[in-house]
Amino acid sequence: MTADALDHYSSPGPFTRLDAGQSGLLEGLPDDPVEVCSVVRTLVIQPADAARLGLPEERIAEKEIRPAGGLLAALTALDPAPLHQPRSPETRVVGTCRHFATLACAILRARGVAARARCGFATYFAEGRGLDHWITEYWHTAEARWVRVDTEHLGSGYVEHPEDLAPGEFLTGGEAWIRYREGRLDPDLFGVAGTEHAWGPHEISGNAVRDLAALCKHEMLNWDEWGRMTEAYEGGTGPDYDSLIDTLARTCADDDPASLTRLFTHPHFTVPEHLTG
Repeated sequence: MTADALDHYSSPGPFTRLDAGQSGLLEGLPDDPVEVCSVVRTLVIQPADAARLGLPEERIAEKEIRPAGGLLAALTALDPAPLHQPRSPETRVVGTCRHFATLACAILRARGVAARARCGFATYFAEGRGLDHWITEYWHTAEARWVRVDTEHLGSGYVEHPEDLAPGEFLTGGEAWIRYREGRLDPDLFGVAGTEHAWGPHEISGNAVRDLAALCKHEMLNWDEWGRMTEAYEGGTGPDYDSLIDTLARTCADDDPASLTRLFTHPHFTVPEHLTG
């Protein structure tokens, strides 16, 4: 990873830029990236858990917030304490795995740490299956590698080392797509838990597009669709789109920010303004 690439991922993007006055919330946070992720794990609550607590619908709607600044604004409206101070479950912001990963990424970038949110599939929630999931990556300077952290599930026991996921325990959308095209995984075993329709090649290609966007600093919501994603979900795409996803997957694997940025300008991949405003 070049110095320019690390600089690129050490600075915020549209959804990881904190709002004016929020930097003070970071005071008192630990320096270690994994410990930062551990703090974020206590700031967000899944919608299903929030519903079980009896939180009202307007609170559940917090899961629609895209920017990290907006997540922190909602969080501090409930409790203005600095982020390192413990919060009860009902005073956490409601969000999905994407919100855990993106908020951790935003805080790390605000501290000058190269970090990324990644969209793909965890293979450790259900044996033999890949379930839709987001994790956080940070650059480990001493080891010169990206470390994958399951921010949401630190300490959960789902996997032996959620602070440093082993190869294959999490597959990005592009990584899963390559394995599918090479015949190394059954695409019908990859999808969204609790659904019947969001499984198969179209779900893998959808997460591949979302992961490209995240690598280009547009960490979209799990259910955001743009380009030809909806058409793919409905079975309306064919070999031409599959070949385009092949290119996307290879480009993501090469991990060159300049090449990723160029590909992100493709009309089927670039995020429309109505999803970023």
